[in-house]
This record gives sequence, structure tokens and C-alpha cells, in this order.
Amino acid sequence: MTAKVQKLDMTQGDIRDMLKRMTIPMLFGMVTLMSFNLVDTFFISMLGTHELAAVSFTFPVTFTVISLAIGLGIGTSAVIAKAYGSGDQEAAKADGLGALWLSTYLVAGLSLLGYLTIEPLFRLLGADDSTMPFIHQYMTWWFGGSVLLITPMIGNSVLRASGDTKTPSIMMASGGVINAILDPILIFGWGPIPAMGVEGASIASVISWLVGFSLIIYLIVFRRKLVNRGMLPWAEFSRISRKILTIGLPAAGANMLTPLATAILTAIMASYGAHAVAAFGVGARIESIASLVVLALSMTLPPFVSQNFGAGRLDRVETAYRLCINFIFRWQFAVYLALAVTAPWLAKLFATDPHVEELICWFIWILPLGYGLQGTVILTNSSFNALHLPMHALKLSIIRLFVFYVPFGFVGGLCFGIVGVFAGCLLANFLNATVAWRWFQQTLHGLISRTAETSNVKSI
Repeated sequence: MTAKVQKLDMTQGDIRDMLKRMTIPMLFGMVTLMSFNLVDTFFISMLGTHELAAVSFTFPVTFTVISLAIGLGIGTSAVIAKAYGSGDQEAAKADGLGALWLSTYLVAGLSLLGYLTIEPLFRLLGADDSTMPFIHQYMTWWFGGSVLLITPMIGNSVLRASGDTKTPSIMMASGGVINAILDPILIFGWGPIPAMGVEGASIASVISWLVGFSLIIYLIVFRRKLVNRGMLPWAEFSRISRKILTIGLPAAGANMLTPLATAILTAIMASYGAHAVAAFGVGARIESIASLVVLALSMTLPPFVSQNFGAGRLDRVETAYRLCINFIFRWQFAVYLALAVTAPWLAKLFATDPHVEELICWFIWILPLGYGLQGTVILTNSSFNALHLPMHALKLSIIRLFVFYVPFGFVGGLCFGIVGVFAGCLLANFLNATVAWRWFQQTLHGLISRTAETSNVKSI
């Protein structure tokens, strides 16, 4: 007899309370993971400049693999949550198994290609003889263990699709804790364990991924039975893969656009000098912290949207979307006020050059005023993916970054200098949020109308 799948029915009950209960654990996990990632960077920085530079060179490459996994996770969550919403639990379990095997094949193939091309790839990125040995040490283990990293990410998407955000947050936090404990032991040595340097940092990550891999497979396959066991027939695997990739590949592409746009803006800031780049870099780090609630909601809103989409409850989708946008505007304005008041103190914390301090203050006084607008775009993107409209999300990302954000920042800089770049980006966020809001409302109302017409036809 098949055990009943443990899932949260998001098509019933109070929407505000449900989103709150789903988001708070995810926010806790993200804060914890980010904290321990900073610890990881701190230990590597103690090894020396070349070692830290070597690991910095790995970010674009590792982010490419992780972006693919994030896209597959978005596709997985959307497909499975819709199946739950329509009441087809067997399809949800088959979809979960297909997602695990699909991610394994794709990431293993990409990592093998990366491993075989480490030397030419990182030479192309600008690595030299002083950093290449450390890059080899780090990336050999990273590529070898990448499947162990990606599988828990897909497994967490399965859990979120079922309405469980508490377990993924615990998994995220636990992985960070294990990595942080192992880092100093393997990097610097302890007792019989020799000092391994950069290689030790990578091994520590792989061990933490192995623990996460073992736990997630046990949990979703054997304990909660959210995913079927074994292999799928090729025809069924192909069908499920197409469903996931239809959403996952555009989502992965959209995810990769952000660092590209950031790189272009960094190049624009570099034209004003090193002090401008330093201030922009500090501002970007402040932004990542200030936007944590938005990012947490962007992971918990999609399963809610997909389940209700599958159940035909688009009225609940519209209500949830409006609640989230209204909350984000209020929350991010409160964050802005806190940042604006503490700007001089934050600037002194991150910089010693008075010119850099001044620019950090201008960044904080201008750009965070638009974080609620930016949050609107991020949540709209997530909702489009959840409604199985990934090309809408990809187009919105392209419009956001390359129609508004980068061009407006560039023109603002030409007219008013560095402060003009910040002001241009703020104006871009306002215009883009307006486009996102109106586009989503029109799309949702169109879906509601088509659903109503279909229901009328069936009732005749």
C-alpha cells in the first residue's frame, strides 16, 4: 500500500497566515546560510591574497552551474505544485523522480566539461600562474562533488512544492554550519589532519553537500515518499524533462542575466575610478542583506501560486500577489529609513577613504528607496514562472536589466556623474515595477477569463 504524501494544501485557508508561516523559516535559513558563507570567505582570506583571488575567479563558473540548478529547481517546484493543486499526487511523485535524474545528468555533464577545461577556461577569465594552482585545487573537488550540491537544491524544491519551507531552511542552515566547522580544520589542519589550504575549503564544502544529499534523499524518497524510487521509462522521463526544462531553462537564463548586468554597471563605475567601484561593491553587499525578505518571499510565493493555479483558484493567486506586493512596499520603506539614518555609520564601517564613504552614503540615500519597486519585479518574475509562463519572466528580466536598469544608469552617469548613476537606477526600478505590475494584472485577468469561459462551456 502506498503511503500518503505529506503536503500542505495551499488552496484552502487564510492566505496571509499561510504565506507568513512559509516565509519566516525560509528567511531564517537564508540568513544563516549567508552568515556562514561569509565565514567561509573569511577563512580563505587568511591564507593570502593569491588564494582569495583564486577562489574569486571561481565565482562566475560556479554561479553558472548553480544558476542551472536554480532554474531546474524553479521548474521542478512549478510542475510539482501544479500537480498537487490539481489533486494528482502520483504525477507529482513521478515529476519529482524525473527532476532528480534530469538535474543529475545535466549537472554531471556540465561539471565534466568544466573539469576537462579548467586551464583554458580560467586563463580566459584572466587567471595567471600565481592563482592557477589554487584554482585547480579548489575546482577539482568542486566539479567532482557538484551533483551532491545540486540534488539537495532540487530536493528542497520538491519540499517547497508540497508546502514545507521549514525543512529546506533547516537543511540550508545545517549545511552552512557543517561547512563553517570543517573549514578551519581542513584549511589550517588540526591534530592528525594536515593543513590543506584552498583544497581543504573545497573538501569541507563537498562533505557538507554529501550530508545534505544523504538527508534529502532519505527524507523525500523513503520517509515522506514525495518522490518515487528507481528509474523512469525513457518516454515518461522525456515528457517530464520537457515540462521542467520549458520553465527551468528560461528561469536559469534570467538568473544569469543579473550578474551580467552587474558586471556592466561595475564597468561603468570603473570609468569614474577605483573609489566608485569600491562604493558600488559595498552598496551591492548592503543590497543583498536589505533584500533578504524579498528573496525569501520569491521562494515561498511560487509554490502557493502553482498549487492554486493547478486547482483553478486564480482568485487566491491574485490576492496573494497583492498581499505580498503591499507588504514588500511597507517593509522595504522601513528598511530604507533604517539605512538612511545609519548611512554615515555604515560607510565608516566599510571604508576608510572619505571619498568612498561619501559615495556609499549617496548609494544608501538613493537606491534603497527603490527596493520595494525592485521587489515587485522579482515577485512578478517568480509568479510568472509559477503560472508556467517562463518566457514572460525571461522577457521581464531582459526589460528590467537591459531596457531600464543599465541604460538609465549609464545616461544618469553621463548627465550627473556617479550620483546620476544611482538616480538613473532608481528611476529604472520605478518604470520597471510599473510595467511588471500592469503586465501581471493583465495576464492574470486573461487567465481568469479563459478559466471562466472553459467552465461555462463544460457546464453547457
